[in-house]
Amino acid sequence: MEVKRGAADCRSEAEAEGIAIEWHSPRPLSTTALVRFADRTRQVVKRVPVALRAADALAEEHAFMDHVRAQGIPVPEVWSYTGAEFSYEFQVPGAGADRYRDAFSWSPYLSCEHAGAAGAMLARIHCAAEDYDAPERPLRPLQSALCTDPVVAVERHIAARPALAEFLAERDWRADLRAASAPSTVDLSGLKPLWTHNDWHGTNLLWHDDEITAVLDFGLADRTTAVFDIATAIERFAIDWLALRRGEPVRIHTRQLGSFLRGYRGVRPMTERERVALPEIFPLVHIHYELSEIDYFCSVLARPNRENAEIAYRSYFLGHLRWSASKQGRDFRALLGELSH
Repeated sequence: MEVKRGAADCRSEAEAEGIAIEWHSPRPLSTTALVRFADRTRQVVKRVPVALRAADALAEEHAFMDHVRAQGIPVPEVWSYTGAEFSYEFQVPGAGADRYRDAFSWSPYLSCEHAGAAGAMLARIHCAAEDYDAPERPLRPLQSALCTDPVVAVERHIAARPALAEFLAERDWRADLRAASAPSTVDLSGLKPLWTHNDWHGTNLLWHDDEITAVLDFGLADRTTAVFDIATAIERFAIDWLALRRGEPVRIHTRQLGSFLRGYRGVRPMTERERVALPEIFPLVHIHYELSEIDYFCSVLARPNRENAEIAYRSYFLGHLRWSASKQGRDFRALLGELSH
């Protein structure tokens, strides 16, 4: 993939300057490295195309990071530089161990203790964000957003993102949504807007034993609601989506799910409205991100990857909707309602 060539190019350029790359991320869609500079300082450096994140987009993310850091959340300091072709983020290495360095994003936590700590830290972030009132972000590739109506979400992307519009014009996406039993709309009235992380998973946390010591990667942060962020976090670890792609039985990590929600409620009790909304919003939490991922494959890469765009559309955008409407998916959403009390 292109990310591998990007990492190799970055390594060659660094060696020419006497800079050592101690590690680079093997994760898809990531061009991140731990760099030791000539003055012996070490920084985490992320390089992304300007088409993916320009200076204004990074400023939105960094402002939220600065805010929650000031409220006591362990977020490493970060700054950026944007050139003609690429944007670069420079981050102080966070304290703690990357226990999930080799994990897929849709993997369970290593233990119920980790799941509980993750729930508690997410609640702390939601408390820290209560007085942060920046507006909702515009649509960009590889970015999340609140979805309450899948048809409206698709129409919004089509109006804003030409390459995605061209991709979807070749498909009867309305009929595909109906066939996947997508909810027509979800009522989130009465829920307070809140800036949220929207990519909450063990891969974006550093650890010391069972304690979270650093929170990373705010690239999907946006103005949504607390329950949207909770549902997104649950989607990241509680369901074995990779088994679904392999055609195997899907395992639900029930004990970790219970630990996560108990950890969250121990810091920030959920309101009755949030408890009702959690199973309702769950089927839609992936919608905007998957549309933005298709957009990424069609518009950001030097050579558009239509095969990956099709996988994102069929297996993830539609596949997760189909599962949520299945008997197992309906049972899972009922479980969310039970465990959130």
